[in-house]
Amino acid sequence: MFSAIINFFKAGPDKPLVTNDKEKLKSLFNTKQRNLFVSITLGYAFFYVCRLNFSVVKKPLMDGGVLNADQIGTMGMVFFFAYAIGKFINSFIGDRCNIKHYMPFGLFMVSVLSILMGVGLHYSLMIFFWGLVGWFQSYGPGSSIIALNQWVSGKKRGTYYGIWFASHNIGAGLTYLVTAVVVLDYGWRAGFWIPGIICLIASILMFKFMSDRPRACGLPTPYEISGEPDPTTATQDKSIGSLQLEVIKSPAVWILGLSSACCYVTRYAIESWGIVFLTAEKGYTMISASSLLTTMQFAGIFGTCLCGWISDKFFNHKRNIPCLLFGLFYAGAVAAFVWAPVEWKWVDWVSMCVYGFTMGSLVCYLGGLMAVDLCPKRATGAAMGMIGLFSYIGAALQEKISGFLINSSKVIVDGHTVYNFQSASYVWVGAAILSMLLALLVWNAKAKE
Repeated sequence: MFSAIINFFKAGPDKPLVTNDKEKLKSLFNTKQRNLFVSITLGYAFFYVCRLNFSVVKKPLMDGGVLNADQIGTMGMVFFFAYAIGKFINSFIGDRCNIKHYMPFGLFMVSVLSILMGVGLHYSLMIFFWGLVGWFQSYGPGSSIIALNQWVSGKKRGTYYGIWFASHNIGAGLTYLVTAVVVLDYGWRAGFWIPGIICLIASILMFKFMSDRPRACGLPTPYEISGEPDPTTATQDKSIGSLQLEVIKSPAVWILGLSSACCYVTRYAIESWGIVFLTAEKGYTMISASSLLTTMQFAGIFGTCLCGWISDKFFNHKRNIPCLLFGLFYAGAVAAFVWAPVEWKWVDWVSMCVYGFTMGSLVCYLGGLMAVDLCPKRATGAAMGMIGLFSYIGAALQEKISGFLINSSKVIVDGHTVYNFQSASYVWVGAAILSMLLALLVWNAKAKE
C-alpha cells in the first residue's frame, strides 16, 4: 500500500519520443503546455478561494461572539506557520514528484478540510483543521513553479510566471466578493462550505488536464522545442540533493527570503485584516469593503501579468530596478490607505489600486522569480521552498501581532466593541519599507547557471 502511494506521486521515467515527426512533436508539446498552464493558473486561483474565505468570515465570527480578534490571529498564525513549513518541505519533495498527481491532491485535501471547518467545531479543533488547510495549501505554489520550469524555456519564463502569478489575484478577488454575498445570505458556515465544494470540483479537473514533465510524456524539453541552450545540462553531473543544498547555502536566497517575509507581512495585513479594518475603522459595509479589496486584487492581475514582461522586455530579464520602483509605490500606497482621513474615500480606492498593482509585482519578484533566476533550475522547488518558508513565517507573525495589537487596543462604547488599528498600521507600513531596503542588498547577485 505504502509503495503504491509512493509510486502514485513519484515522477515518471523518461519515455521514447512518441513520434519522429518534429512538427507533430511541437504540436503535441504546445497542446500539453497550454493545458498545463491553464490548469496551474486556474488551479492555484482555487487554492486561494479556500484560503481567503477566512478573511471574509472573520468579522461575522467576531460579531457573533464565536471568536475574538486575538483567537482569530492565533488561527491565522497557525495556518501560516503550517503553510511556511509545508511550503519548504513539500516544494523540496515536489522536485521529485509527478506534478500531475501532486498538486491536485493538495487542492482536494484543502477542499475536504474547508467543508469540515463549516461544521462548527470547538476552537481547538478549528485551529488544528485550519493548520492542516495551511499544510495542504503548500502543495500549490511549489508545484506550479516546478511545472513552469519543466514546460517553459528561459526566455519566456518571466512572462509566463507573471501571468501564472495573476492566479492568486483572480482567486482572491472572486473570494472576497462571492464569499461576502454567501456569508450575508447564509451565514459564516457557508463561507467554508461553498468554497470547499467549488475547490473539490476544481481538483478533479486539474487532475484530468495536467501532465508530468515532457520527457515522461515522450516529448522534447522546452529548450529543444525553442532551440535555446538548456541550463540544466551544466548540472547533469550533480544530484538534485546537492543542488538543493546549494540553494540553502546561498546568501542571496536568504536575503530575498527576508525581504519577501517583510513584503508578506504587509500583504497579509491587508488581505487578512482589510475587511475588518474598513468596516470597523472607516465605516464600510461588508459588501463595499469586499468590493474595494476585489478591485485591489484585479489591479494586482495587471501587476503580476505585466511585471515579468516589463523586466524581460525593458530590463534584459533583470528584476532589480523594477523591484525598487514598485517597492517605493508599495510602501506609499499602504501608508495612504491606513492613514488617510475617513472621509477621503477616493484615497482608499486610488491607494488600493496602486497597492494591488505593486503588490502583485513584488510578490512575483520577491516571492519566487528572483530566487528562481539565481538558482539551479533542477532545484526550483527548493528555491521556492526557501522563499516560501521565510515569506509565510512573516505572514504568520503578522497575523498574531496584528490580532494582538487590534484586540488589546479595543474599547467598549455604549455596549459596542470599537477596534483601534493605529499600532498595527505602523507595523504594516514599516514592513513594506524594510522589504524594499533588503531587496537592494542583492542588486548585483548573479545566477548559478
